Amino acid sequence: MYSIKNLERLQQLHLLIENERTGSPKELANRMHISERLVYNLMEQLKDFNANIRYDRGRKTYYYGEDFELHVSISVSVFSNNETTEIFGGSYV
Repeated sequence: MYSIKNLERLQQLHLLIENERTGSPKELANRMHISERLVYNLMEQLKDFNANIRYDRGRKTYYYGEDFELHVSISVSVFSNNETTEIFGGSYV
């Protein structure tokens, strides 16, 4: 199961790759405030979802070799004292 923080990072990485604005792996790690190792782990997770991730050395950016979309939506329902509270943590498209 993915933690909320991990899902947010996957979404952030996806948007950077989709817009072809990642920079080198080191620059990407700095931009996301994470380690290079974690960048590679997140990319592996995207690849587990069949993302075709490629790197262009001339432009220094990762990009998708084929169409790929990632949608993350988080919501929490709390039930107590016969009341329901809905908490929406965000919907990222």
